[in-house]
Amino acid sequence: MPVVKNVSRAVSQLLQSSGCGCGISIVPVRCIGVSPRQVASDASFHSVSFAESDHPRVLITGGLGQLGVGLAKLLRKRFGKSNVILSDIRKPADNVFYSGPFIYADILDYKNLREIVVNNRITWLFHYSALLSAVGEANVPLARAVNITGLHNVLDIAAEHNLRLFVPSTIGAFGPTSPRDPTPDLCIQRPRTIYGVSKVHAELMGEYYHYRYGLDFRCLRYPGIISADSQPGGGTTDYAVQIFHDAIKTGKFQCNLKPDTRLPMMYIDDCLKATLEVMEAPAEALSMRTYNISAMSFSPEELAQEVQKHVPELQVTYNVDEVRQAIADSWPMNFDDRNARRDWGWKHDYDLPELVTTMFSFLGSDSRIAQAN
Repeated sequence: MPVVKNVSRAVSQLLQSSGCGCGISIVPVRCIGVSPRQVASDASFHSVSFAESDHPRVLITGGLGQLGVGLAKLLRKRFGKSNVILSDIRKPADNVFYSGPFIYADILDYKNLREIVVNNRITWLFHYSALLSAVGEANVPLARAVNITGLHNVLDIAAEHNLRLFVPSTIGAFGPTSPRDPTPDLCIQRPRTIYGVSKVHAELMGEYYHYRYGLDFRCLRYPGIISADSQPGGGTTDYAVQIFHDAIKTGKFQCNLKPDTRLPMMYIDDCLKATLEVMEAPAEALSMRTYNISAMSFSPEELAQEVQKHVPELQVTYNVDEVRQAIADSWPMNFDDRNARRDWGWKHDYDLPELVTTMFSFLGSDSRIAQAN
């Protein structure tokens, strides 16, 4: 290993000097057993600049989660079907597979991920691979590998190939010592879940790569996201999705949080719109690299009352999960997203009544909804 380090140091010194005495700009490259190596920025990486293409070439990792399929649909409408590649380690459903390009991509396999970026001339990367809050607490080693090691692979590849990189963060990036009502963009975070810790790590590493290597890193802290076309995936805010499915299927819903647990929430269409808007925003408009975004804030009790306007016979009970309740109690009650609204014009479309009506318009072909109407 000392020999490798000495060789790396010698190469680094050589690259940082030139005949005219001018410094050469540098970007990181993966080197096994050594910190990211430095090479000349004009080296041939087979990447494509925005000037060479009418539209970005997009890769979405972790694409079969709650947001990936919806994002791919939105981006394909904007940039063309063939320009957006969805990826995951799971087998996609037929409707997903035939809706546009899909490939296998394991973010823990650095070589495979790098080949995908090079072979497909990727210019934008949306990194959605992650284990969520409750699932992560049940398997910390796996969450650490996926959420942190996987992120490092993505950061190195994005910096090497001059990608525009989006990594989502979360309300879970805050902790019990953070101001909760409202929570500003910049404050003490100190989360107490591996999910939250990994997201703070992602925010800071992304900003470091931006300032150190010029990586075009962009990040949004998502509130709880509610959508009709995906099942709950192990998050603390999943109750806000489950209640709609249970209202239609059984007319009974058991909530695992206390009725007065207030958390920021957002309908998926607003979330995807914000993600595209921040990626398309001019770099000079961004005063920071990580933004809060918000739309509404409600408790399980308030959501149940709104749902019962559509399904009056819905019976709601509470069986508190202590792990999820502790997580929720450490999270923000309201997000302060004034910076996003000022810098790049963020504006949500859905409040609680519109959210509930829209969810039932997608899910509500059941006789219970017909009777309620």
